[in-house]
Amino acid sequence: IILDVRTNEEYNDGHLTDAKLLDIRNPVKFIEGISALDKSKSYYVYCRSGVRSAQACQLLNQKGISNCYNLLGGIIEWKGELTSK
Repeated sequence: IILDVRTNEEYNDGHLTDAKLLDIRNPVKFIEGISALDKSKSYYVYCRSGVRSAQACQLLNQKGISNCYNLLGGIIEWKGELTSK
């Protein structure tokens, strides 16, 4: 499962296909969102540069999700296609 932890505006500018938005800058909704995730799944997390997604992975780990992977360098290092809204 792909998680985009950027803002709604950043997400709408372009995101990975099928990425689920969980804005880490909205802490209440972010914690609610990660609390509802299936702990048995694997999560691939990204933001703009990799800093917010690293923080998100730490929080996911604290919530008991051990299969969490940070996209190093964020979406600015992504070479693949993006979807825009």
